[in-house]
Amino acid sequence: MSKVRIAIAGVGNCASALLQGIEMYKNSTENPIGLMHYDLGGYKPGDIEVVAAFDVDKRKVGKKLKEAIFAKPNCTTVFFDQLPEYPVQVQMGPVLDGVSEHMADYDPDKSFVVAGREPCDVVRVLKESGAEMLINYLPVGSEEAVRFYAEACLEAGVGFINAMPVFIASDEQWAKKFRDKNIPLIGDDVKSQVGATIIHRVLTKLFENRGVILDRTYQLNFGGNTDFLNMLNRSRLKSKKKSKTQSVQAELKTALADDNIHIGPSDYIPWLNDNKICHIRMEGRGFGHVPLTVDVKLSVEDAPNSGGVMIDAIRCMKLALDRQTGGILSSISAYTMKSPPIQYTDSEARKMVEEFIEGRRER
Repeated sequence: MSKVRIAIAGVGNCASALLQGIEMYKNSTENPIGLMHYDLGGYKPGDIEVVAAFDVDKRKVGKKLKEAIFAKPNCTTVFFDQLPEYPVQVQMGPVLDGVSEHMADYDPDKSFVVAGREPCDVVRVLKESGAEMLINYLPVGSEEAVRFYAEACLEAGVGFINAMPVFIASDEQWAKKFRDKNIPLIGDDVKSQVGATIIHRVLTKLFENRGVILDRTYQLNFGGNTDFLNMLNRSRLKSKKKSKTQSVQAELKTALADDNIHIGPSDYIPWLNDNKICHIRMEGRGFGHVPLTVDVKLSVEDAPNSGGVMIDAIRCMKLALDRQTGGILSSISAYTMKSPPIQYTDSEARKMVEEFIEGRRER
């Protein structure tokens, strides 16, 4: 099989975990721990090759990719350090709204330090690198910056995987642009392997399927990486809260009133680094209208939790490119993203993805 050539916007913790995982699983045997698919349509994790990368932090821009993914403020677990000397230098991207002003008030080792360089020509870099798709890992709230990269992909003829909660795939105008150019699109907002959102969704569906009325629920999240520091600026959270909330609401026949559901980031605790803590509470009524309560705590390393999901999204996009299928890839979007254009239950989405991989479903 040919290589899967990817570009990355945002060389943060998620990019670090993804690249470590690609190299770790490169020589694995069948069905290794941590992957949903080792062989997906003929493509294995080791077939994924990074050909371009963009960031704005001075500790990463101009550096070799191997060095940049371990540079501050990245703090995710290093579970595989035997990385190759990637022939990729991190390019300066446009800052736009990618860095919140409040980040300057914190320890530089935990925050962003913007490089004093002019941004590169992203479209030119994408074309010259031979990238087939770009993964968007920009910070939450980077509305202008995400749209910039989406437009660059359209101009360069490159697929776009939107791992962040800025609505591209679920926005009809953007979806039409990719459909008209027959460029594949996956989004929006990555749904981790076993993360807060999918656990909350599964429990919500369980209540629904077992005849229990869900009256109230909350999901509180906190951690110590730059994502949580960035989200201390509550003005950047509108799309994030909407994405997480509608993902859970989609499992209910009748949505909860706004006052009865609260889902969103709660606080930043520096010493947690990339560890994310989630508390979920669900209050409902079962047989005889007798109350019941479910409390769940999840503790997970945030960036690796999205790595296995992203490896599948990348390879599904490669299959779409091989088949010359453009527009929204609805099956893999529903399976790997919190805010796909059409919500399906996770079991339905998994079945749809298997059908897509086998060629029995177009998108």
